[in-house]
Amino acid sequence: MKGHWLAFGIGLVAGMRSMTAGAALSWAAARGQTRSGWIPAGTGGRAIATAAALAEMAGDKMPFAPDRRIVPSFLGRLAIGALGGVALAGRDRPLLEGALPGAAGAVLGTLLGRAARGATTRSGADWARALTEDAAAAGLAAALLCWAGHASERRGPG
Repeated sequence: MKGHWLAFGIGLVAGMRSMTAGAALSWAAARGQTRSGWIPAGTGGRAIATAAALAEMAGDKMPFAPDRRIVPSFLGRLAIGALGGVALAGRDRPLLEGALPGAAGAVLGTLLGRAARGATTRSGADWARALTEDAAAAGLAAALLCWAGHASERRGPG
């Protein structure tokens, strides 16, 4: 059951901040917490993924930033959530047991994040909501890495 929650959680992060989910997955892969080697786990990959996450957080507040609910953005978040769910659900789980909760988390994170955040960053309150969403996404990603680490310690390698 823990694998389902990890998958759902990374999907939720992907819905709020897609690149933060990618960075979290890269860090998890470096720590041996993912199911496969298709996630960049080297120092360079982690640095690029982390820089992309920070750039997304900054760019999200620009007036020209597209709405996360437009089709390409929404589909990208779904894909990252599903793939992240597969990666974190557990090595012994069928792919759909990670992909479905990951995609569901991405849908929820996309829609609830946008509803709670609002569309603009014109006022101080708008900025506060945007920064709170950044902190929530980063905090959840860090908590998931910690939780995944505890799960992989009990399962052992491979």
